[in-house]
Amino acid sequence: MPRLAYSAREERRRCDQATDRELLAMIANRDDLALDSLMLKKTALLMQIAYRILGDREEARDVVQVTFLRVWEKASRYDPQWHPNTWLYRIVTNLAIDLHRKRMRNNRHQESFRAHYLRLAEDRVGHRPASLEHREIENVLEEILGGLSERQRLVFVLSQQQRLNSKEVGLVLGCRPSTVRNHLLSARRKLRASLYARFPEYAAKRSPAPDRESTA
Repeated sequence: MPRLAYSAREERRRCDQATDRELLAMIANRDDLALDSLMLKKTALLMQIAYRILGDREEARDVVQVTFLRVWEKASRYDPQWHPNTWLYRIVTNLAIDLHRKRMRNNRHQESFRAHYLRLAEDRVGHRPASLEHREIENVLEEILGGLSERQRLVFVLSQQQRLNSKEVGLVLGCRPSTVRNHLLSARRKLRASLYARFPEYAAKRSPAPDRESTA
């Protein structure tokens, strides 16, 4: 029994010290401890992406769970030439998009957290029109992201919030880096215009930051 406990500790330590590529190779060989380690490392990151696309934490959790199920099923197909995060982003993004489209097809009209926080921000701005706090801006950003096209929203989330460059975003979404940059430029313009339209007092206090394109 002590030997088994020692072996389990050693196996756990080996997984904890493994790189992402090594973990994926171990998962391909049906190593469930490697999957546990990858989940611990990547769940928060994938939750951010799924949540930004769906706007619902429970749905985002479901998507992330299915993402790791897909990783378990498809790890043998992983090409080490891909960065592990890029491969994971592609899986979680596709699953989140599929769920979002299904929701739209079903015409499920429900008040989202975006609408709730927008009202809060609009109430507050009447009292402090020129001094929005960071949290308020984040809340408004969540709402106005819904005004972007699907592709613009994905490009913005992956490039600006996950810090992928144009080439990496293109790999995730299956498009050219130049297309990514065009979508990003359009998304920034729409977001800025929407924010300043809602809060002109805030816009007057701050000049818009210059656009910086992601490097390929």
